[in-house]
Amino acid sequence: MTRTERIAALKAAAKERVLILDGSWGAMIQTRGLVEADYRGERFKDHPGQLKGNNDMLCLTRPDIVTGLHDAYYAAGADISETNTFSSTSIAQADYDMGAAVRDLNLAGARLGREAADRWTAKEPHKPRFLAGSLGPLPVMLSMSSDVNDPGARKVTFDQVHAAYTEQVKALHEGGVDLFLIETVTDTLNCKAAIKAILDLGDAGYEPLPIWISGTITDRSGRTLSGQTVEAFWNSVRHAKPFAIGLNCALGAELMRPHIAELSRIADTLVSAYPNAGLPNAFGEYDETPDETGHMLHDWAEQGIVNILGGCCGTTPDHIRHVAEAVRGMKPRAIPQRPTAMRLAGLEPFELV
Repeated sequence: MTRTERIAALKAAAKERVLILDGSWGAMIQTRGLVEADYRGERFKDHPGQLKGNNDMLCLTRPDIVTGLHDAYYAAGADISETNTFSSTSIAQADYDMGAAVRDLNLAGARLGREAADRWTAKEPHKPRFLAGSLGPLPVMLSMSSDVNDPGARKVTFDQVHAAYTEQVKALHEGGVDLFLIETVTDTLNCKAAIKAILDLGDAGYEPLPIWISGTITDRSGRTLSGQTVEAFWNSVRHAKPFAIGLNCALGAELMRPHIAELSRIADTLVSAYPNAGLPNAFGEYDETPDETGHMLHDWAEQGIVNILGGCCGTTPDHIRHVAEAVRGMKPRAIPQRPTAMRLAGLEPFELV
């Protein structure tokens, strides 16, 4: 299929069933017991400083691991898998002094995922597989000061964040992704810079691709790290007319549910959720079993509040398999028609009907 045909197939599939996203990449990579040499490969063997832990590097140095994870999640029932590019921006890679490799990281990540998705689509044409280009958060925020003594202090400008995301999305697009996933959003202004980078691709002659936005509620306060409620966050990004809006990370399914229910009520587009496997225990590990995750997300689908389900921290291919089996044959959430109104947002939403 051409990319235009794949996008049409993705939108058609979303009308027919609850779509399944893959699970945690970090958790699965940790199980491999990799050493520094795995992250360096031959190309970066003389690079100064540590590279271990920079999982995006594996797109270049251990592509077999990346391909294997795509295959594992597609085999488990995922319709959509993400590129292994969560931290592949010049700003995030500056921690490892790897900014010069950003374009290659994104191209390689997209091409590995494209090959896997196409292979599984050819194997199971009744269930086409899709590839989402992952744009993760940054270690710096535009909405919050980097200095408690100076409320106006910022380590980066909007233009710098926009430029970093522009470099990433161009390479992901050229590598063959079907849609962009701006995920684990903690700072709405950073997210807006990513949105602008994607929308600007059209002016540069690139084919428009769907945008999926997934925020993070950081704790029981029900707010993002930059302070917004779920509805305020939606009001801030709805201008992008995203293919889907959702939440991921930070919370397990039990604590995330009320926030997903709120998104389901207010969003006139698809709603996604990929929670952690519960909350981490005292050792930073996740104890929620695949059966428990599948049961809770089955209830969400049964209640008609979601269109896309998957997993974040601590979830494995077995978690995704249980989720896929739990919602098989269930109807996706019906998208509501909301009355026309002026909807604005600061930290709180404002609506004028």
